[in-house]
Amino acid sequence: MKIFIGSDHGGYNLKEKIKEVFSKTGYEFEDVGTTSIESCDYPVFAKKLCEKVTETDGRGILVCGTGIGMSIAANKFKGIRASHCTDTFSARMTREHNNSNVLCLGERITGQDLALDIVRIWLETPFSNGERHINRLNMISDFEK
Repeated sequence: MKIFIGSDHGGYNLKEKIKEVFSKTGYEFEDVGTTSIESCDYPVFAKKLCEKVTETDGRGILVCGTGIGMSIAANKFKGIRASHCTDTFSARMTREHNNSNVLCLGERITGQDLALDIVRIWLETPFSNGERHINRLNMISDFEK
């Protein structure tokens, strides 16, 4: 599975830590930017990542200061189910029930160790394929038409 990762300046340090930790576990990440803590616009990186996720049927991780802006921007793209998670239970449920394909995190609001646990759980948790969840996702997809 290809994983894309992106951030703005407010999420740059956490993005780099995620890449460092999870690259040692065999996950392949493609970084779509930013490349520093210099101020930049988060929608630019949300767009880059979401286009890659939809083109490849991969997954993505977006990080900004709170995770909120990235989540709002990402969910504007057809086929993207972005979830802003601040705890491990939400990370598991968003994969099991919502089949989320983009995880949004906030460097300024979620501690690094917790954020790494959230990423691990999100990456490891499969979609349940439950009929009720599939039906609900189809309803959401109909909103995009």
